[in-house]
Amino acid sequence: MKEMFIEFLGPVGLYYGFGIKIFTATILGLLIGYDREKKMKSAGLKTNMLICLGACMYTAVSLLASEDVATADPNRTAAQIVSGIGFLGAGSIIQSRGSVIGMTTAATIWLVAAIGMVVGMGYPVVASLFTVTVLIVLTFIDPIYKLMERKGERKTVHLEILSRGGVKHSVKEVVLQEVDVIHEIFEKIIDPDSNQRLLNIYISLHPRRVPFLMEELANIIQVKKVNYHFAANNDYDLDEENDTSS
Repeated sequence: MKEMFIEFLGPVGLYYGFGIKIFTATILGLLIGYDREKKMKSAGLKTNMLICLGACMYTAVSLLASEDVATADPNRTAAQIVSGIGFLGAGSIIQSRGSVIGMTTAATIWLVAAIGMVVGMGYPVVASLFTVTVLIVLTFIDPIYKLMERKGERKTVHLEILSRGGVKHSVKEVVLQEVDVIHEIFEKIIDPDSNQRLLNIYISLHPRRVPFLMEELANIIQVKKVNYHFAANNDYDLDEENDTSS
């Protein structure tokens, strides 16, 4: 029976080795996917699990093929995996309306594929260390980054949210995750028959946080369109709350 290399275990039976790789790739993809699923990103639990499993299987099979076929080259398979993952990463950005909002998701997809390849090579422990590192970056860097931007220069932002039905409560919950104070919020009905409404919000926010907020607001089911523009900072007293919501 053929054997397969697994770190710390050395050569093991083919099916035993495949079992270890499949189990490890599934768990590691699940851990990263769970983090992305909690943050409601386009590439969530199933996507990251499948990417990790796919990269693992392609790598493992290419290694087996190289033992039987002299001309087989596992490096070519690895190169094709990287190219293929590039299309998935690009797709995650396009889904975000061509904005750079999806860059972190695209980078995560790229890293999950790399983790799967490491598992497929027979190094599940090394892949686990990489996974822990990725989770640390995704979990702890973002709050630090948000804190730095909260302390940085802010601008008054006017948000216009077109919706079918009332979304004021849902929008407030999303916005208050990014800011401490809503300066003004008011809603008007545009079309009573279709219950189409326009919600106007004035907040103070670091300019680099605006695209992230726009993405979160666009994910609200009843929201049809979100626009924004920067208003003059002196239009509102940034130290006082002026929330006109009921």
